[in-house]
Amino acid sequence: MANVPEDLAQLCQRQAGVLTVESAIRILGRPSVRWRLSSGRWRRVADGVLVTHSGPLTDQQRLWMAILAAGDGAVLAGLTAASLDGLTGFNETRTHLLVPASRRVRKLLPGVVVHRSRQLGDGDVHPVRLPPRTRLGRSLVDAAAWAATERTARAILAAGVQQRLIRVAELGNFLEHSRQVPRRALMRVTLADVAGGAEALSELDFCDLVRRYRLPEPDRQVRRMDGEGYRWLDAVWEWARLIAEIDGRWHMDVRAWWADMHRDNGLIVNGYRVLRFPAFAVRDSPKAVADQIAAALGQVRGSDLAPPEPLWNTAKQS
Repeated sequence: MANVPEDLAQLCQRQAGVLTVESAIRILGRPSVRWRLSSGRWRRVADGVLVTHSGPLTDQQRLWMAILAAGDGAVLAGLTAASLDGLTGFNETRTHLLVPASRRVRKLLPGVVVHRSRQLGDGDVHPVRLPPRTRLGRSLVDAAAWAATERTARAILAAGVQQRLIRVAELGNFLEHSRQVPRRALMRVTLADVAGGAEALSELDFCDLVRRYRLPEPDRQVRRMDGEGYRWLDAVWEWARLIAEIDGRWHMDVRAWWADMHRDNGLIVNGYRVLRFPAFAVRDSPKAVADQIAAALGQVRGSDLAPPEPLWNTAKQS
């Protein structure tokens, strides 16, 4: 910015040209700020907040506008913060802010949701990233707590790990720190499932199905070496020579379909049985899925068949 004090130029650079009226007056003086606003060089965008141009706002400027309008201590949070740190797959149009419990926001901006917390210390807020936001672990835990459904909450936690943004242990640390967070028990179960290899939402649904219908626990995300390299099997009951695979939408692709059949054929030739279920069946018809698995397991349960030696070396995904 030309012909402006250095501290104002630095503040504009830091905050994408969005300032509180108070900070602008402190640096330039009230007459100078009033002139810039009345001349149309600058414009007010919220109560006590202005932008140092007259054009449309960028996405980043809208985030700064929400933060500054909410007052000291406000930071981006939940899906808003997590998406800035790389989380994808969730269409959230609202801006989520977290403020100290003592903060009272006088007027909410359209599309902005303000949450209050008694636990909002230095360990919860990222020290350098801008606009100011909670650390990714806190963002994901909060987003799961604020989600409209429990299924969406589980999906958010799983996606953070599946997209390689955070480790389960780190996410668990933030959850343990958040003592009074809603859905804490659900989140702990979800992280245990994710640590066991279930990262996709369909795989989490399958974990729920196994528990709900009291099926024997399978090994999950078992790694198998075959002639084409390593492959991952969703669920394996080795003692029953039974494998269950959960197919997402991409499995409907012709090439993926043939790859699945080719792999299944190899497993069957080697003495295994393979059950395949679309993700929507696991979600919408869990009893039908559970009945088929139980029937397949029941064919060997109680027989004289000793648990066979596996035909390959297996290891759970770490």
